[in-house]
Amino acid sequence: MSLHLHDTATRTTAPFTPVREGAVSLYVCGPTTQGAPHLGHLRTFLAVDVLVRWLRRSGYEVTHVRNVTDIDDKILVKSAEAEAAWWAWSLRFERDFQDTLATLGTLRPDYEPRATGHVPEMIAFMERLIERGHAYADGEGSVYFDVASLPDYGSLTRQSLEDMLDAGEEMEPGKRDRRDFALWKAARDTEPETASWDTPFGRGRPGWHLECSAMSLKYLGETFDIHAGGRDLRFPHHENEQAQSHGAGYGFARQWVHSGMLTVDGMKMGKSLDNFVSAADALAAAPAPVVRLALVGGHYRANVEYNDAAVAEAQVVWERFGATVRRAAELVPGEALAQPSADLESVKLPEAFVAAMDDDLAVPEAMAVIHREQAALNTLLATAAPDPTLVAAGLGRLRAMLDVLGLDPIGPQWGGDTEDGDAAHTALDALVRTQLDARATARAEKDWARADAIRDALTAAGIRVEDGPDGARWTLAPAN
Repeated sequence: MSLHLHDTATRTTAPFTPVREGAVSLYVCGPTTQGAPHLGHLRTFLAVDVLVRWLRRSGYEVTHVRNVTDIDDKILVKSAEAEAAWWAWSLRFERDFQDTLATLGTLRPDYEPRATGHVPEMIAFMERLIERGHAYADGEGSVYFDVASLPDYGSLTRQSLEDMLDAGEEMEPGKRDRRDFALWKAARDTEPETASWDTPFGRGRPGWHLECSAMSLKYLGETFDIHAGGRDLRFPHHENEQAQSHGAGYGFARQWVHSGMLTVDGMKMGKSLDNFVSAADALAAAPAPVVRLALVGGHYRANVEYNDAAVAEAQVVWERFGATVRRAAELVPGEALAQPSADLESVKLPEAFVAAMDDDLAVPEAMAVIHREQAALNTLLATAAPDPTLVAAGLGRLRAMLDVLGLDPIGPQWGGDTEDGDAAHTALDALVRTQLDARATARAEKDWARADAIRDALTAAGIRVEDGPDGARWTLAPAN
């Protein structure tokens, strides 16, 4: 079957048909750079990364845009508390996000625009909304969207205007209705002058929602294929984005893809619950591919449980993937598919794997196919004389499927594809094999104490030794 995706707006799963044949335009709400990334952020961006990888593996030309909200109330507050320039504070955490996502093997977006770089586009957008009767300026520098002016406001989250009215909520000065939201915020005396821009409506800065409508229009056009993000952004952020763009007369996103939430020990992650896990803490406790596997192994729309047990399970699975792939690669060293930079896109994927991924990115079912392929390859490797042709074919299928999930153990991201990495591995291999040869001699002479001492010394150095019919093999033990 063709690719089917679930649309949050219609709550249905249907065949995916892009605006332009063979191409996909994708917008993702990126980070608000107020502080360091946490696992909730990683959950969303890794889910999107798998979507992008599968779209490209399916033959689509993907234009992936992920914005950076580099000015916002929280950024201004936190930078002031730290006595730092707001723009320097924002840049620091923008780079932190980018470095963390690179560590986890995510693909870079094609465009990564900042809100502060698109003020002219936002001014033009506001002028259009005012002209069309969907926004108004308060005369003090702020501009608001008139939610009552748009008949389909609330359609994304299936809410009526009555549902959104909080009788006890105070109305901000300048608003005509409590439910109206800010497109532009007037400059405040308590904020740095550099955090505001001149506009026809007065000096101020962007509201949170406006930037995404302006930037998606610039980079993807009036109508684009997919808008993605975390489920927690559906209201008010995504509802308001859609309202702005529809009010301006644009088609905006044809399909909404929202990832599920992250839970820790059964509860939604939060600082107040003392179960908050930063990206830095997660990566200090487990290798990057293990963290990635723990976060992408479930269905993207489901909540993901992250705890010590989940990480331990991901660690075991990752080690087994690596052991199988590396052993197979050793048996076919001259085969292209055994090389880190192999052309995996030319490998025909198992039909069951394709069917699972085409079914709204059903990663758990796709993982089941991967495990079956791994078991079959292990069985082949256990035979007395494995057929190199069959080993190469099995290795290619396994690597190609894992590559779709960003988890190819010997690919450039995780296996090392640099001269320095290869040289270091060659040098370490020579040293370890000298010890393994000495151990083999001791075992042949039945000097078990010496053989055990050599193995214990290697273990203490972080080298795992596995005995097999072809002799001893070694791998690096995972970091604690």
